[in-house]
Amino acid sequence: MFVSFRALDLNLLKVFEALMTEGSVTRAASALTMTQPAVSNALARLRDALGDPLFVRSGTGIRPTQRAVVLWEPIGEALESVRGALDEQVFDPARAQTEFSLSMSDYVSSLVMPNLLGHLGKVAPKARVHTVPNTVIEIADQLEDNRVDCVMSVYVNEAQQPAAIRSRSLWTVDYACFMRRGHPLAGMKRLSTRTFLNAGHVDVSLAGKTMPSYDLFLASRGLSRNLVATVNHYSAAYEVVRQSDLIAVLPSDLRSQSRHAPLLHAMPLPLKAPPRIVSLFWHQRNDTVPAQRWLRETLVEMFARSD
Repeated sequence: MFVSFRALDLNLLKVFEALMTEGSVTRAASALTMTQPAVSNALARLRDALGDPLFVRSGTGIRPTQRAVVLWEPIGEALESVRGALDEQVFDPARAQTEFSLSMSDYVSSLVMPNLLGHLGKVAPKARVHTVPNTVIEIADQLEDNRVDCVMSVYVNEAQQPAAIRSRSLWTVDYACFMRRGHPLAGMKRLSTRTFLNAGHVDVSLAGKTMPSYDLFLASRGLSRNLVATVNHYSAAYEVVRQSDLIAVLPSDLRSQSRHAPLLHAMPLPLKAPPRIVSLFWHQRNDTVPAQRWLRETLVEMFARSD
């Protein structure tokens, strides 16, 4: 039987909050300065009170059930309001010794990390940032498993984005056709569709994707290109282009980050794919966590563009 609000021990909600934000009974116990058995006992009482398992084991800790996800937004906001009313302290980036983890491709990392680290060095000198590879189709899993705080990436299929995953658009990626200077096609004013499709291509296929996005676009129009090779890093694609007669459809803004920029030639695409947008993704359980909120606001302020 469910217990009423009057009978519920509200101290259990603090345990619920810690389990949601930490994603682990051990880490929740440490954050609450409680023993692990005490947290497990509190979780058992919550399960009995709410009539739901609330959390299930996963490879990296625990994962909230759908019931827990639904409860988290109102409970998290309520606890944050109470905490704000009682606590005078707020997140102070200048003094905080905190670690942030971000998931992104090497393309996004090359644009984001130099500026972000420079900014943090000034306003949050004790903060630490760690990046992990972006696998594109595992965005939701990375966030739901609490492996990373935020993901900066495009999304494979926005229509299938889980309800618990929040997002904020940052910038639109512009693409061009790259080749080495001195390439037989570099002297042309523009590439015809036939010439472009018949040329040897290299493209980037991040881990977990079997076909580059541009080929999915071509297939939707009944077309295909001569895709000779795929690599799993954008920097590797630029290096292949520099040292071969292969051409590539790559982000235009990464060219300025490459030490090989003077050796690369860019041309407009004869077949322009729909725009792709790099977005910031996070899990709703971190909506009200002060350090997480500050990180997201910082990333949006620094990298969101009005295209």
